Amino acid sequence: MANKNVEMVSPKKLRLAAFLGVMGPGIIAGLSDDDPAGITTYSSLGAKYGYQLLWTLLISTFALIIFQDLGARIGVVTRQGMIGLVRQKYGARSGMLSATVLVIANIGTMTAEFAGIAAAGELFGLSRYVSVPIAAILVSFLVLRGSFARIEKVFFILSAVFFAYVIAGFLAHPNWGSAFKGLVIPSMPLTHDAIYIATATLGTTLAPWGLAFIQSYAVDKRLTRDDLKLLRVDVWTGSLLTGLIGFFVIVTCAATLNKEGISITDASQAAKALEPLAGTLAKDLFAIGLIGAALLAASILPLSTAYSVSDLTGRPAALNDKFKDAPLFYSTFGFITFLSAILILIPGAPLIKILILTQILNAILLLPLLIYMFGIAQDKKLMGEYIATRSMSIIYLVIIGVVSAAIFGMLWFSIN
Repeated sequence: MANKNVEMVSPKKLRLAAFLGVMGPGIIAGLSDDDPAGITTYSSLGAKYGYQLLWTLLISTFALIIFQDLGARIGVVTRQGMIGLVRQKYGARSGMLSATVLVIANIGTMTAEFAGIAAAGELFGLSRYVSVPIAAILVSFLVLRGSFARIEKVFFILSAVFFAYVIAGFLAHPNWGSAFKGLVIPSMPLTHDAIYIATATLGTTLAPWGLAFIQSYAVDKRLTRDDLKLLRVDVWTGSLLTGLIGFFVIVTCAATLNKEGISITDASQAAKALEPLAGTLAKDLFAIGLIGAALLAASILPLSTAYSVSDLTGRPAALNDKFKDAPLFYSTFGFITFLSAILILIPGAPLIKILILTQILNAILLLPLLIYMFGIAQDKKLMGEYIATRSMSIIYLVIIGVVSAAIFGMLWFSIN
């Protein structure tokens, strides 16, 4: 009788164990996209346009699902990272150019992560000259001294902090009817600011470094083709959670800041402005979410860069490697982390210019990266039986077209 019970329960336990074993790349890569730059973009969108532009988040989340799924699948099938594959298929010049732009953009984005940590810390009375060095040391110690399994567990713990935004959203008492309308009915004023924030929403959700990370991370996790179905569940879960967190950030600011006509330039201002409108708890939750988001992204970004630089040189590395076996990998991680921390601590540093340049570089890199991924997905020699189907190829091209229109629209309005 006991054996029968075991047989009845065992398949469910095996399926759960299998999913838990595969889980990680999609959820971690997805939620790390909700970094301080992303939270700032969502906060600004909600504060300035209320619920009107929520549909841009829906489109961005769909694009994230499709291309994160493609990136993870390419990694599992080819056993290579993105930059290494670009170098192999499109030539050394394309690989070098992509890696160079990615490294420069990642330094700027990493600076934004430390800016988020500094701003959130100051909300609790902690100087940036204390919070930023502590954060840099923490993320470096985590990656340089930890094993893959231990690092992944910490990433999951940091990811849980994002649900602070869900609670803050309910405390703000948004108009759910207006939110649903803004989500499903496209509407947008044809102004420079509206097009810029819509493009920024797409760019911050579908970030180049996130696409590079998920592919390399799937390789590092040693997932196989047998894991692809469960990996797709992981990717969809992570991407949907990313969109959900973005949704609650937007509706929180729409229900409070937009209603009162308050404008902001960063997420910490949004947190501070929430206090008289939605209470101290909402402000604290928003700030805690910002710290968690920054710490997760500050761990992932240099890791994405280190994977890419190692792939470019033909010396791919893994988190379980010792420093002596992968000096370039760990040196790149440390260089990106501490350079970005130093930049944020320089008095009078042109942070706004750095962040604007970073957004431009990310936009410039995103489009060719999507095109490269599309080309790899069509390559029978690389993908074998996992080559993109005709219907998926059409979906990829539609998304690339939308991204192209958004980027060129933003550039046209900027020039004119």
